[in-house]
Amino acid sequence: MQARKVALFCVIIFVLYTIITSPKESADMVGIGFKGISDAAKGIGEFMTELVR
Repeated sequence: MQARKVALFCVIIFVLYTIITSPKESADMVGIGFKGISDAAKGIGEFMTELVR
């Protein structure tokens, strides 16, 4: 359990460091992530629509 906390702490520190040192690139990465989630949700919706037909 202790190793898990240390790993989470390291990830948080890395993310904060990345955001502080390159905010534009970090924002681009977040945008790409949300675009991917949006595309996945759209694909699932289309699949369900075709499944019902």
